[in-house]
Amino acid sequence: MENSKFCQSCSMPIDTQENRGTESDGSLNAEYCKYCYQNGLFTNPDMTLTDMRSIVKTEMEKRNISSDIIAGALNILPGLKRWVR
Repeated sequence: MENSKFCQSCSMPIDTQENRGTESDGSLNAEYCKYCYQNGLFTNPDMTLTDMRSIVKTEMEKRNISSDIIAGALNILPGLKRWVR
């Protein structure tokens, strides 16, 4: 792994450069993943924390991730940079 960072929007590990989002100049962003952040903007700027919780849960369930790990991911979402108000 290149680092142990997690996306500050969805909590996905961004452990490779390929998983990192991009800035408007094409440079990589170290805080957000490619699914949440592209070209310097959130891919879904109107998304709510409730929406994100639903997406994260659904995607993790599709991958047969255990319920305790899913619960942990959902519990950290409100503390991530995108959602802290």
